[in-house]
Amino acid sequence: KVAITSTLPVFEQFVPGHAPLDPRAMTVLTPQAREALLYSRDRLNSAPREFTARIAEGLKMTMALERRFAQAGGLLLVGPDPTGNGGVVPGFGDHRAIELLVEAGFSPVEAIKVGTLNGATYLGLADRIGSIAPGMRADLLVVKGDPSKAIADIRNVAIVFKDGVGYDPDKLLDSVRGRYGQY
Repeated sequence: KVAITSTLPVFEQFVPGHAPLDPRAMTVLTPQAREALLYSRDRLNSAPREFTARIAEGLKMTMALERRFAQAGGLLLVGPDPTGNGGVVPGFGDHRAIELLVEAGFSPVEAIKVGTLNGATYLGLADRIGSIAPGMRADLLVVKGDPSKAIADIRNVAIVFKDGVGYDPDKLLDSVRGRYGQY
């Protein structure tokens, strides 16, 4: 009855060249947040090799720990924990967390379950949310592609359903363009 939340996207921010810059996520950042993110990434790229090698090894160890934890029956959750520096943006950070779980050795289906059903299970709501089945309440991302075969397809969002209403993902992004990072 132990649960931990995977925050791999946060740790990844400290490994030079590991965290991709998602162009769509970059559009939601304020100009100041975008500048701060690019500055911190540039500084990291010039950090001493010994430091960044230790951080990269720490990320690998954390991935392995999370995999072993889940294999041992622990309840692993996804919560990318936005960093405030723009490197982990809500929504996009969840996608990246699931991708990193696949990199850690989870199958795409296992990683998607960690990012969906496991959270509902932890909250004691798995009988109502967290999966798709008759009688369940579902907020959904409908994607183009097959994330069970290519996990990156989770980023190809075609429509978002929230409380039974469908939303255009481009319009949702437009509504927050340049706003993430306002403090």
